[in-house]
Amino acid sequence: MTKAAGDAETGVLDAAIDDYLRRLTDARGSSAHTLRAYGADLSELAAFLERRGELDPRGITPRTLRAFLAHLEERRLARTSVARKLSAVRSFLKHLVDTGMLEASPAIGLRQRRVARSLPAVLSEEEIAALLAAPDTTTVLGRRDRALLETMYSAGTRAAETVGLDAGDLDLTRGIARVLGKGGKERLAPLGSFACRALAETLADAPGQLRGRPRGDTPVFRNQRDGRLTTRSLERIVARCVTRAGIRRHATPHTLRHSFATHLLDHGADLRSVQELLGHAHLVTTQIYTHVSVERLRKVYEQAHPRATR
Repeated sequence: MTKAAGDAETGVLDAAIDDYLRRLTDARGSSAHTLRAYGADLSELAAFLERRGELDPRGITPRTLRAFLAHLEERRLARTSVARKLSAVRSFLKHLVDTGMLEASPAIGLRQRRVARSLPAVLSEEEIAALLAAPDTTTVLGRRDRALLETMYSAGTRAAETVGLDAGDLDLTRGIARVLGKGGKERLAPLGSFACRALAETLADAPGQLRGRPRGDTPVFRNQRDGRLTTRSLERIVARCVTRAGIRRHATPHTLRHSFATHLLDHGADLRSVQELLGHAHLVTTQIYTHVSVERLRKVYEQAHPRATR
């Protein structure tokens, strides 16, 4: 193969990947995080194909993909990482079929080792209570932090959903928040009385120039410069409050979402309702929390029942 031919084939592959990532943005409304992850995974596939001299995506075969899978497993990546990379490749190849570049996806029939799903980390109700009490509510930032924690635990919101809330998304009288979830999908999330009071307090703390904006333009959660809080800042706030609460294990904003779902199930909520509250498209995604709930009940049983263990 001449250098010019190789460059041309590389250009075809790069253009196909760019086109696919644009489709993710335009058609699915994928988040920046998803685009970065898929872009990195497909760049890895492109580098692998280049080393093999198979630069034209129209020449990808099942044998090529099996070699790529073997390459990933030789690197001793976590099974979840391999699964994510293969998911990106499968989706990309389906896009090539949809656009007519391939007649059929060579990924059909490709098998990988089964990924064992780990149970999500969950805080106990006592730990949640300590966490929610951790912020110093005599300060503006402390009231903001309390409202953040109360909202995430009350509504089960993701980090990006939480910091993306505007004042116009809240109906504190009815106890409802309009949440923009993954893929640009909206849902209504309930807010308990504790969350509503905390949110009312942090909105009242907004400086005059922010209170004068149209309600929809006012970020609910603001940094010290009165700009919108970022997910990275939210992670730091949660970590700080976890330490202050004396909780001796790692917890993130998503841990509050896991705890929200698990505690609902522990107290009798049905799985379908929890699915809707979390904004999951598929029930199978929510079912992991049933395993968490059963595990917790088992531990309580073993600790409390006189004949549970030998």
